[in-house]
Amino acid sequence: MYKILKKQELNPTVTRMEILAPAVAKKARPGQFIILRVDENGERIPLTVADFDRQAGSVSIIFQVVGATTEKLNHKREGEFIQDFVGPLGEPTHTGGLSKVAVVGGGVGCAIAYPVAKQLYQQGCQVHSIVGFRSRELVILEEEFAAVSTKLCRMSDDGSWGSKGLVTDALRELIESGEQYDRVIAIGPLMMMKFVCQLTKELGVPTTVSMNPIMIDGTGMCGGCRLSLIQNGQRVTRFACVDGPDFDGHEVDFDEAMARSAMYRDFERRAHSQACNLFKGVEENG
Repeated sequence: MYKILKKQELNPTVTRMEILAPAVAKKARPGQFIILRVDENGERIPLTVADFDRQAGSVSIIFQVVGATTEKLNHKREGEFIQDFVGPLGEPTHTGGLSKVAVVGGGVGCAIAYPVAKQLYQQGCQVHSIVGFRSRELVILEEEFAAVSTKLCRMSDDGSWGSKGLVTDALRELIESGEQYDRVIAIGPLMMMKFVCQLTKELGVPTTVSMNPIMIDGTGMCGGCRLSLIQNGQRVTRFACVDGPDFDGHEVDFDEAMARSAMYRDFERRAHSQACNLFKGVEENG
């Protein structure tokens, strides 16, 4: 059992939790993830390590309430426990040898981008962070990004926060103004990462993306997290849980990844609705 040390609502649908997990905190690195179960009958879900404190033995996770399991997790309070918290899993983000990087985060993907930006900044790298949200009310981690960024570009779809536009608008402007990056690291919705990669391929900038497909066991055995990459004109299969979650964004077949990610969307919505109704009934009955 793993104790919830802190819980914080970052926006109406996104929550941060700090979990007491000394063994995970000891080895966690930016870019890796954990798999948890809320209770002994719960499903396994992957969540990225958003931060960690080795001395305190704690690991922070940030999740968006979109399905039944995240709804159940969000009803947990500080001081309560979750059943399983396994990790760290996956390959950490490779940050060695980089001196100037653009870190591009979109929506809740900023929770994954932040620890990467933090590590790069602590290594002495120039970090230009470009973060985008649909509107001001959905913004998360603004202060955290500001603290680890040499330059911070704030973007919103409706112009209610920072500049109006897409993260690709800001990235193109920076590169075409003369900024030269060793690498772009893009993390967010699949559509966002696809268009970032189209831009950086056009402009000749190496790009890493963090993929979060359907995942079950986190060991590569189930095959649920498979991705198609195009390498030297050949289609190859990789598994996000053990080969990733980071990949060369110019090789990823984003159209296939988006089709696969939508396969269970209706089921997730129904399960989320059922979970909401269950908790509503419990609350109404005291």
